Amino acid sequence: MSERPELGDAREWLEADGLGGFASGTASGLRTRRYHGLLCAARTPPTGRALLVAAVEAWVDLGRGPRALTSHRYDPGVTHPDGVARLAAFTPEPWPTWTYELEDGARVVHELFVPRDAAEVVLRWRLEGAPRGTLTLRPLLAARDAHALRREGAGFDLSTRLEGASVRWRPDPAWPGIVARASGRFRHEPLWYRSFLYEVERARGYDHVEDLGAPGVFEHDFARGPAGLVLAAELGEAPVLPLFDGAPLDVGDLFERERERRVRTSALERAAEAYLVRRGRGRSLIAGYPWFTDWGRDTFIALRGLLLARGETRAAADILLAWAEHVSEGMLPNRFPDQGDAPEFNSVDASLWFVVAVEETLGAARELAPAEQRQLEAAVRAILSGYAGGTRFGIRADEDGLLACGEPGLQLTWMDAKVGDEVMTPRVGKPVEIQALWLRALAFGGRYGRRLRALGERAARAFEPRFWSDEHGYLHDVVDCDHVRGAVDASLRPNQVFALGGLGPSLVAPGRTRAALDVLEAELVTPLGLRTLAPSDARYRGRYAGAPLERDRAYHQGTAWPWLTGPFVEAWVRDRGAGDEAKAAARERFLAPLRAHLDLAGLGHLSEVADGDAPHTPGGCPFQAWSLGEYLRLERRVLAPSAEPARRS
Repeated sequence: MSERPELGDAREWLEADGLGGFASGTASGLRTRRYHGLLCAARTPPTGRALLVAAVEAWVDLGRGPRALTSHRYDPGVTHPDGVARLAAFTPEPWPTWTYELEDGARVVHELFVPRDAAEVVLRWRLEGAPRGTLTLRPLLAARDAHALRREGAGFDLSTRLEGASVRWRPDPAWPGIVARASGRFRHEPLWYRSFLYEVERARGYDHVEDLGAPGVFEHDFARGPAGLVLAAELGEAPVLPLFDGAPLDVGDLFERERERRVRTSALERAAEAYLVRRGRGRSLIAGYPWFTDWGRDTFIALRGLLLARGETRAAADILLAWAEHVSEGMLPNRFPDQGDAPEFNSVDASLWFVVAVEETLGAARELAPAEQRQLEAAVRAILSGYAGGTRFGIRADEDGLLACGEPGLQLTWMDAKVGDEVMTPRVGKPVEIQALWLRALAFGGRYGRRLRALGERAARAFEPRFWSDEHGYLHDVVDCDHVRGAVDASLRPNQVFALGGLGPSLVAPGRTRAALDVLEAELVTPLGLRTLAPSDARYRGRYAGAPLERDRAYHQGTAWPWLTGPFVEAWVRDRGAGDEAKAAARERFLAPLRAHLDLAGLGHLSEVADGDAPHTPGGCPFQAWSLGEYLRLERRVLAPSAEPARRS
């Protein structure tokens, strides 16, 4: 895909470094988020992100005066300079590349990539159609927390330290230093650029104006060939790229080596790879870019598609082994905070998704050592025993074998929006998808003892009579609401899809399964996922927009989630016999719209959410792990051609 971006082109690109850091921006080159920048590094991989270099201003002079290649938005809504007017084409493949057409017919091609496992970014500018010219580059420094904004202040040091062919800046001692190596000569010329406007942040109700410091400029003569610039974060480890030797910087060689690496994988494979990061001595999965780090629930759901569906069983096992060390009172944490605070255990389903991921990984992996398998199985037994006997937040197996959970003021399921003390969808009692996960986990854990097998059998007998609603023709979302026996929540939500065949064989009779799936398809299915509440419900909110409170009120009250397409399609295909005809129909009806979305928002990726109302505008995080993971799981596993017709479950 290569086309002329418009001024307001909202498509975003991402280059991830495998450590939790990244570079990101828009097709037009205009930064619209506080997270858009060229060098965002993780100080404690994969957390503690610092945005160090926000942008590089560029202009070229072919002998008739300087011509801008970049543009910025300034408060209250001014675009300057006019570089975006010269932008003729953009493509994200094999890396982000912009082509600028100058007034005399010459062209400048700008491209960049982020190497794996290095907190660095490599940039290049090539002049075409003219024999000579001068390129001037001015780095704009932020040196701040990735979630914050920088304002001009006396404590921001714009001095420069020259060390051989390298340039060093440390504008704020609280944040890592920056090392630059360029093909051109550096001239110290400190300036402040004030009042950059981030329009997406403004629309989301956040602070949206920033100042950036510029220590000086690099000047490059195109008569010497393409211009190159490498920016790296000083994180206490030697950069991978040869920044400090005395040889001339050869970004051409770096780009060729990176091209060789990328041609061996598809764009979808590289997108999946972006979420795989280092954590300490192990590995983890980022839940999404640009603001999420690694979360338990997201990790265990996403790895089924991002890793297992791609045959990356060793990586999946490494991640699960790292998490297995953190079982506490029968629970796994759902999040390790950025600042190193205590892990958060505010999830009933994260631990159950871990069991599902362990089961599927053990079934696929052939390289696990016996000690590793025992470690994973020990974590599974600890979780199941803890849940059966009772653990935090009212989580316990009830007398009917089903899993109760929840206390006032807590949000334990994936529908976890909370603002202050207000929980948007508390779902205290026995949520339907928690029972599907619980039964799946008990079926796997039954190999470890008769007590777990008997508990699973009792829960399975209780499920359909407790959850099926003859009145509505689908499953209740929660039974025994607020731990009151017999109280039900009949809201039409997508959570029941896991019990209808989206996590294994359906837990209700075939006729009821089809009836419920038909209701879900008619009321909840959109081209970009399933709505979290039926439009007929008075609480339904069809737009995910506005300030944080407004968005959180819509998050699970109508907003559509692409990741839910995975379990819905799995249930839909299973109910129809899981043959190739059903799979082909599902590909056309449900997978094709997601495939089209790969080119529309976070390029090569899938968004976190979309409006429940047409035209289903994407929102939330533009690069979401479980959205892409479920797409890959559908494509590579669920909808893969059958060797022989499958039986109806």
